[in-house]
Amino acid sequence: MPKLKTKSGAKKRFKITGTGKVVYAQRGKRHGMIKRTPKQIRNLRGTSVMFKSDGDNIIKFFLPNG
Repeated sequence: MPKLKTKSGAKKRFKITGTGKVVYAQRGKRHGMIKRTPKQIRNLRGTSVMFKSDGDNIIKFFLPNG
């Protein structure tokens, strides 16, 4: 059997924490900031933890070698 490869796009977008959760950067801060309220921009700062079921799918299909 061939080795399972990690998806290159997923490598750049997701990170697995020590406890096995998936962390991602929030979407909506690339362009068009003038349309968004200061509160929206503030709340989109930093990273957030993915829901467990979604995170499990990311690990299973895109980051098998995690």
